[in-house]
Amino acid sequence: MLLDKYISELLYRYQCVTVPGFGAFLSEIESAKINGSACSFLPPRKVISFNSQIKNNDGLLTSHVAQRENITYGNAIIKIASEVKLWIAALENKDKIFLNNIGEIYVNGEYNWVFQPYNETNYLVTSFGLNQFVIPEVKREVLLTQAVVVEEKEPVVLLPEKRKNYSYLKYAAAITLFLGAGLTTYKIMHDRQVATDTLLVQKEVQEEVQHRIQQATFFIDNPVSAVALTVKEEKRPYHLIAGAFRSEKNAEKAKKLLEEQGYQAHVLEKNNYGLIPVAYGSFKTVEEAELVKNKLYKEENIESWLLID
Repeated sequence: MLLDKYISELLYRYQCVTVPGFGAFLSEIESAKINGSACSFLPPRKVISFNSQIKNNDGLLTSHVAQRENITYGNAIIKIASEVKLWIAALENKDKIFLNNIGEIYVNGEYNWVFQPYNETNYLVTSFGLNQFVIPEVKREVLLTQAVVVEEKEPVVLLPEKRKNYSYLKYAAAITLFLGAGLTTYKIMHDRQVATDTLLVQKEVQEEVQHRIQQATFFIDNPVSAVALTVKEEKRPYHLIAGAFRSEKNAEKAKKLLEEQGYQAHVLEKNNYGLIPVAYGSFKTVEEAELVKNKLYKEENIESWLLID
C-alpha cells in the first residue's frame, strides 16, 4: 500500500494528518518572501513538519484509505498498522524512510527521529502555478552632461530701403483683373450647361427604371422551409476558482487532483493574463457559489475566489 501517497493527498486539504502509532505530519502556511541577495522570490506555501508524539488515531487517514482502497474501516486500520510496523523496523535498523513528495525520516546519533521535508512540493492549493523566480541585477546607466557652446551672433542692423517707382504694376493688375473676370464668366456658363445636360440624362434614366418596375412580376418558386431553433443550455456564469496556471499540463493536473478529492472540477478558458483557471465547480447564481465557498473554508480550511463571466 502506498501510504505516503494518501498522506500527500490529505496535506493539500488539511493542516494535520496523523498516522496512527507513528506520528503526525503538520503543515503551516508561510507567506511569500525574498530569499537571499540574488532577489529570488518564493510564492506562498505550506511548510511540512513532523511530530512523533502525536500518534492517536483521529480517523482522518483511516477513512481516506478505506475510501481509496474500497475496503472497510477495520481493514484500513490493519493495513496502516502493517505499513507503520515496516517503517519503525527500518528506523530501528538506522535506515532512512523515503516518503514521496513529503520528505525523509532517519535516526541521528542520539537515536532521535529527524524529519527532512521536500521543498519541491507546495501543498498550498491557492499557489498552484506560482513558481520560484529570480530577478536579474538592475544595472544603472550614468548620464553624462555635455556642455553646449552657443556662438554669439552679430547684431542685425536694419537699413532704410530706397523707395522705387512701381507705377507700371497697376496696369498689369488691371489686365489680370479683366482676364480673370472673363474666365469666371465662361466657367459659370459652362457649369450651367453641364448641369442641364446631367438633369436630362437623370430624368430619362428614372423614366426607364419606372417603366421596368411596372412591367416586372415577382413570385417565389420554392418557399423557404421553417428554421429549426436550438435551445442553448442554461448558463452557469459563477465559477469557484481553486487556482490559475500558465501551462495546460498543470491545469489538467490540478483538475485531476480535485476530481480525486470528490469535486466536480473543470478547466476554464485562458484569461487575458495568459492564465488557465481551474474551478471547483460552476453555478447558476452567486448565492450558490458563495454557499459552497463558505462551506469549503469552514469545513476544510480551503480558500477560493469567485470568477464571474
